[in-house]
Amino acid sequence: MHPQARWQQRFSNFKKSFALLQEISSIDSPSEAEELGLIKSFEMCFELAWKTLKDYLNYQGQIINSPRDVIKQASQDLLINNVDLWLEALLSRNETTHIYDEGVADRVITAIKEEYLELLKQFRSNFLKFEEII
Repeated sequence: MHPQARWQQRFSNFKKSFALLQEISSIDSPSEAEELGLIKSFEMCFELAWKTLKDYLNYQGQIINSPRDVIKQASQDLLINNVDLWLEALLSRNETTHIYDEGVADRVITAIKEEYLELLKQFRSNFLKFEEII
C-alpha cells in the first residue's frame, strides 16, 4: 500500500472513531459499562491519531516508530499543538490499556471529557486541512 494512502485510510478510521467518542462522551449520567466504553473508545481514537501522525511523517520521509517520538516530531513539525497534553494522553492510554483501576479510570474519564476530547478535535481539524490539500 502506498504510504499516502495509508495515512489517509488511518485518518478516515480516526474520524469514525472520533465521532463515536464524541457520542459516548455526551451521555448524561453514564452507566459503568458506558464509562468503560468511553475509555475504550478513547484508547482506539488516540491509537489511530498517533498512528496517523506516524504514517504522515513516514510519507514525509521521516521514519519514526515510537508513539512518544512521533508525538514530539509532529509537534516540532507543527502538525499538533500542546505536546505536553499529547504525552499526558499517551500515558493515560497506556494506563487504561494495560490495567484496570477504578481510580485511574475515573481520572482518565475526567481528562477525556475536559481535555483529550478537545485535543483530538483539534487534531481532526488540522488533518482535515491536509486531506483537502492532497
